[in-house]
Amino acid sequence: MAPASDEAEPEGERRTEPELEALASGKLLLDRPAPGVVRLRIDNRARRGALDHELLDALAQIVSGLEARALILTGTGPVFSAGYDLGNLEDGNFAESAERLVAHPFHDAIEALEAFEFPVVAALNGHAIGGGLELALACDIRIASSGIRLGMPPAKLGLVYSHTGLCKFIEVCGVANTAELFHLGRYVQADRGLQMGLVNQVVEPEELEEASLSIGAEIAANAPLSLSGNKRIMRALRDHAYGLPEELERELVELRESCFRTEDFREGVAAFGEKRPPEWRGR
Repeated sequence: MAPASDEAEPEGERRTEPELEALASGKLLLDRPAPGVVRLRIDNRARRGALDHELLDALAQIVSGLEARALILTGTGPVFSAGYDLGNLEDGNFAESAERLVAHPFHDAIEALEAFEFPVVAALNGHAIGGGLELALACDIRIASSGIRLGMPPAKLGLVYSHTGLCKFIEVCGVANTAELFHLGRYVQADRGLQMGLVNQVVEPEELEEASLSIGAEIAANAPLSLSGNKRIMRALRDHAYGLPEELERELVELRESCFRTEDFREGVAAFGEKRPPEWRGR
């Protein structure tokens, strides 16, 4: 007789992988790896996890309708997300195409994560750059795999970032660290990101999935009214901490939108795609 450990498990006791649901032409995958936990995985490896309209629309739509007490957002491969899919900007209508990408549906995806009733955990499997890093900051807790890089390259692209996005960075890592990220445009290692407050925890790559699932399951086992109530209060406090006069907010929005029509932004995107230093003209 074979040892008991080698015996086939009864049909009802076999362990099965969580069933995957493919969204956005397979660029966003959904599974339920633990009771009360939903995991969304960005799977756009061909474009380094880039955030295009289809993916962002699917993310906003699915998150707003999820029934779960904890949500995990992660990615695949060496990159969590490299941010906006700048490679798909239309040459004939460059400014309008760029503005559409970074306004809608990116704002809707961010809003859906922040408005989700229960905590959201970002499990950063790879580099989180630009809009990918802001997407992570929209989550309540962030766990990073060691060796990944975090960065905000707007200064390398001639891009003025949104005041709401900058506000989020100031809230999370403070004015000095936000200035370092945005003015230098350098990428920082995960350990430096931990020091800056960009992430809560850094683990070895092989430990990331287990660590994020453990946190997600622990959250989901807690009192739902406490989870949703505390998240609601935290968001309300953040939303009102930086209340701006309507006229000033309109001015900041116009400043942001003006960058899409500049020669420097077009040059920054072109240089990024061609992997060469940009030639700035200040207009």
